[in-house]
Amino acid sequence: MVRVSVLIPTYNRLPKVKEAVSSVLKQTYQDFELWVVDDGSTDGTGEALKVFGDRIKYVSQANRGVSSARNLGLRVSRGKYVAFLDSDDLWQPDKLKIQVGCMEANPQFPLCYTDEIWIRKGVRVNPKRKHAKYSGWIFEKCLPLCIISPSSALMKRTLFEEIGGFDENLPVCEDYDFWLRVTCRYPALFIDKKLIVKRGGHPDQLSTRSWGNDRYRVMALERLLGSQDLKAEEKRTASAELARKCRILSHGFYKRGKREEGRRYEELAEQYARIGGAN
Repeated sequence: MVRVSVLIPTYNRLPKVKEAVSSVLKQTYQDFELWVVDDGSTDGTGEALKVFGDRIKYVSQANRGVSSARNLGLRVSRGKYVAFLDSDDLWQPDKLKIQVGCMEANPQFPLCYTDEIWIRKGVRVNPKRKHAKYSGWIFEKCLPLCIISPSSALMKRTLFEEIGGFDENLPVCEDYDFWLRVTCRYPALFIDKKLIVKRGGHPDQLSTRSWGNDRYRVMALERLLGSQDLKAEEKRTASAELARKCRILSHGFYKRGKREEGRRYEELAEQYARIGGAN
């Protein structure tokens, strides 16, 4: 059995996806299968990728979103470990070698992730303090925002068998939802090396298309709080964070003249503030 399944979901991202594929094929660790999951591209992605021949595997579907594409990749692949690469990101050559070595040496962790080089609109920038990375039980660190990039993670396949895949009902923040479901159950291993290049600021970046992405984080938190997965302290901190996000959304909706939505999130903030003990 192949050791690692590398999954690249893509939608209308030529030539970026070709660059992403090339960064995988240049890995110093070569015991992997590489799947490109085409989520209904109309820019000739399938034809263009034929240049790589049998070095990659290609599967396509009608456009259903990144979560659906990742889940399809999980179904068709077979590796012991799974690694995702967003089609606008790149890997450093030693990424898989270092991560597989860390996972083999630390079997108590079901996943590891790495630090990142950030490129915004072609310029290298420094992450803010809020984007700091941590090892261990990091659930509370993941509540404000998504600190694990899917492109940086290597996971045991068995993790998906227990946790499930990505929520296909979330158009964005599906990674935030997934990492919360993982980190409330398991510790994560952080590798303090910049092993991916995370490119952002381009027009087709999902997370920048519209205001109010916290709406989907609120949905993820409400669902998690309705499950039986959280300990008492985790429930309290998650509720406090949900209340904080709802206040921000409420203010934003009121500012935009959408009083009904503003009042709805205001009431949710009050409800979860009582559970979280927030002022």
